[in-house]
Amino acid sequence: MQGILYEEPSIWLFLLITVIMGGWAAWMTGRAIALTWRPFWTLILYLFVLGAAVRFIHYALFGGTLLSIHYYAVDTIVLLIIGSLGFQYRRARMMTTQYSWLYERSGLFSWREKASTTKG
Repeated sequence: MQGILYEEPSIWLFLLITVIMGGWAAWMTGRAIALTWRPFWTLILYLFVLGAAVRFIHYALFGGTLLSIHYYAVDTIVLLIIGSLGFQYRRARMMTTQYSWLYERSGLFSWREKASTTKG
């Protein structure tokens, strides 16, 4: 997998920087976008910037390639996945707590309309 997903000599650096540190920042970004009721596309813009920041950390601390489309794309795709999960988790939670008379949780990342108790 070295050379495809990461360029460092160890996968642990990729997991630490991109998945753990960058993933935490992406999750929190997705959460913040959902909490402020902004549309999903704004999250994508923020995560493209965060992908550049993660690539810079790889470059500055571990001698990675700064201007690499390939590794920037890999980092950004990982951040987009984690950030999207954070957004959807928070949005599902908000919909079911703020509109509890209309919606109920149907999973960690989804909600559904409550079944009507009265038939009219």
